[in-house]
Amino acid sequence: MRKRDRDIIKALEQFRCLSRDQVATLYFGHTKNAVNNANVTLKRLRDRGYIDANVERQPFVYFPKPATIKKTGNKVDHFLKMADVYTELAKHAKPRRFDIEPRYEAEIRPDVFTIWKGAPFFIEVQNSVYSANVMRKKLDRYQAFYNSDEWHNFDWQPQGKEPIFPYVLIVSDTKYKAEGTDFRVFQARSVEDFVKSIGA
Repeated sequence: MRKRDRDIIKALEQFRCLSRDQVATLYFGHTKNAVNNANVTLKRLRDRGYIDANVERQPFVYFPKPATIKKTGNKVDHFLKMADVYTELAKHAKPRRFDIEPRYEAEIRPDVFTIWKGAPFFIEVQNSVYSANVMRKKLDRYQAFYNSDEWHNFDWQPQGKEPIFPYVLIVSDTKYKAEGTDFRVFQARSVEDFVKSIGA
């Protein structure tokens, strides 16, 4: 098995699922026929039983085998959106770290934790509109986490320097009130809009 094949399988395990176009962008973007090359590779991996697919979607959506989420479930689009976040960030600089739905002792449940261009981010990817009350409670949980010491001990914190609390990035079509926090909150309709807004 080629290294790229192993990398694709590993990415499917990390992201839970990827569309054909996402695989093409991530692994064949440097080639003249990225989509065709992705199709050939994914078909071969599927035929050999290494990966699975939902062929009712166009383009196909691929999964590790066995799949870790329901192939026709509501969560698929959410995980695909998180993969979009990764691909959009990677256009500008490959994230040093990209954890999907990381678990912490605190009540916070970010969709993504990433270190991008040397800066840590918690990213909330909103597929649906939250009420102002729900978002306020979510930000209050981040504030409670900020007030704790747990984040001081993360393994990525710079040694011998002041600990850094991650920025919070909300990717949503809806703009929320986010004042009154002790940490920086960014809001953007897409990662591309966020990158433009900070001039990165």
